[in-house]
Amino acid sequence: MSATAPEPTVVQTTPALELRDLEVSYRVRGIWRTVLRGVTLSIARNEAYGLVGESGCGKSTAAFAALRYLPRNGRVMNGSIHVDGEDLLSMSEDEVRQLRMSKVSMVYQNPTAALNPSIRIGDQVAEVYALAGDSDDRAHERAQEMLSKVQISDPVSVMRRYPHQLSGGMNQRVVIAMALATNPSLLILDEPTTGLDATVEGEVLDLIKTLRGEFETSLLFITHNLGVISKMCERMGVLYAGRLVEEGPVAEVFDRPSHPYTIGLVRCIPRGGVRKDKETLDTIPGFLPQLGAELPACVFTDRCGLAEEICRQQEPPFHRVTDGHCSRCHFYERAHTLPRATGAPPVPRESPREAPVLEAHGVRKTFHQEGHAIQALADVEFALKEGETLGLVGESGSGKTTLARLLIGLSAPDEGSIVELDGAQLAGSVNKRKRDQVRALQIVFQNPDSALNRRFSIHRILGRALTMLTGEHGEKREERLRQLAHSVRFDVRLIGARPAQLSGGLKQRVAIARAFAGEPRIVVCDEPTSALDVSVQAAILNLLVELQAQKKVAYLFISHDLGVVRYLSDRIAVLYLGRLMELGAAESVFDPPQHPYTEALGSAVPTAEGTERTRIRLVGEIPSAASPPSGCVFHTRCPRYIGDICKTEEPELREVEPGHFWRCHYSAEQLRELQKTPPPGRGV
Repeated sequence: MSATAPEPTVVQTTPALELRDLEVSYRVRGIWRTVLRGVTLSIARNEAYGLVGESGCGKSTAAFAALRYLPRNGRVMNGSIHVDGEDLLSMSEDEVRQLRMSKVSMVYQNPTAALNPSIRIGDQVAEVYALAGDSDDRAHERAQEMLSKVQISDPVSVMRRYPHQLSGGMNQRVVIAMALATNPSLLILDEPTTGLDATVEGEVLDLIKTLRGEFETSLLFITHNLGVISKMCERMGVLYAGRLVEEGPVAEVFDRPSHPYTIGLVRCIPRGGVRKDKETLDTIPGFLPQLGAELPACVFTDRCGLAEEICRQQEPPFHRVTDGHCSRCHFYERAHTLPRATGAPPVPRESPREAPVLEAHGVRKTFHQEGHAIQALADVEFALKEGETLGLVGESGSGKTTLARLLIGLSAPDEGSIVELDGAQLAGSVNKRKRDQVRALQIVFQNPDSALNRRFSIHRILGRALTMLTGEHGEKREERLRQLAHSVRFDVRLIGARPAQLSGGLKQRVAIARAFAGEPRIVVCDEPTSALDVSVQAAILNLLVELQAQKKVAYLFISHDLGVVRYLSDRIAVLYLGRLMELGAAESVFDPPQHPYTEALGSAVPTAEGTERTRIRLVGEIPSAASPPSGCVFHTRCPRYIGDICKTEEPELREVEPGHFWRCHYSAEQLRELQKTPPPGRGV
């Protein structure tokens, strides 16, 4: 066995943040329940440190403790917190406020919620400078300068707007501007890119990297996206049930994970272009322990495939794997032998029928707002075969969700649009469709909290769906309900619970069960895993693959996570400003030659492999659908812009290779040659 160290490596110079034996508890129903269990970590000056783990493991609690911003029922029970060498826990409230104004800032997960909707952007940013003592004029002047630094192209105009008038990416830039306005020594980022499109996420991450160098700021980066950690951080810590179980340099932890929990997290990700027909994603068995639960000596014992009796009786110390890399596991030297939790090979799939189950021809949708006609979809055409998955990708505002709503009848398309199910044209509104047609087309929404009635039990939610879609009642319905719950791996013992009593993954299983209640032919999946941890995401993806193989259902799968789309999809459709820009087999769309828009989307995605790829910037924001550019609608941002032909002639959607279509003036041969090198002046 290697030598052991009592605690993880601590930087010798005065760190930007240092937590020592930190214990935090929340008072729930009169009982103090432990959340953080003796966490020790250090972040050096100008260092980026990533903190990963499942929801509920204590990541955000550690961040709020570092700001001394815990909720009223939260308390530091033991340990110390030092920010830039100052003892945070011994400070008065006034001293803490001064520290937040000068040395530490935080960027939250939801930028829109972090901004006051009733105050203009300029006044909100200027307030930071005003509190530091600047005059009103000087504060607004410095606010404008800071908005320019976060690459907002028209800061004067943006300062006059309200948060709801900006995109999610723009609001996140504003929040980052406010956080950096005080030139802090420590910047805490709590899931700052969750829910953002691939291109916007890439821009925000590039921005944070650039500004970090300019301001010499240390980062505590909290996320469940391991690709983001690989791109942004030098060191990382893995938190489980409030305990730091592994810590080390990012590259080494990914290359040689030495704790079973870390290995489980890495295995959950669709890495290296893995596909559903080649490999089943691994999962982490069981669930995170409940808040304040009594745990064995090793907190991961109950979910670990290597656990032995010593794990229950004796807490493992931090074993030094290499210099700076530590693992809190008795069996860290053979952690790589951890057996897969999901050992089954992919479910065999039959080849889809040639005749499509769903066809869309010339689908258009125009909204009218303040006297303007906004064309959300323009002549979209595709077909979907039985048992096939069509992945749908594109930035926010490209028309993905509008298309999903049209297909299931929640919104009617423009006159002349045709959507056919088994050759029969569907009515635009779900209220005018036959019951069999409604049963055939179902949807799983992004947020199960919003999609499930919080006042109803799971039994009532699923029972109501069965009655409405199949007409079943009584014992027959009860039997079908139990079969439905079993098919999505939902514990029937929880059938009487309400959604609020379930985890995010269990709620999403209920949403999937409801969609499958009527034995659908097609299920539209609108970002069904975007808010889930990687471990829960893997389980949901495996479930979707299994249900598809068993029931031959077709999926239209919408997501901004291109790794997930590549894993699940047989074919990919790329939307931009309501136009279908590329359509083809997943291998064709993800490998050059690609449409320039697809190329830029793919380059923006950080990977857990840590492989360096050239980032291709898209110039400016996506144009308004109320006034789309002439010619090719993508020409204003295109990294492969040719010249006047792009401005004056709109390219047709044409077949450039067998089964591979795109809307571009370039031929496949021309793009194949061009994409051997990044566009001049655009790669970063």
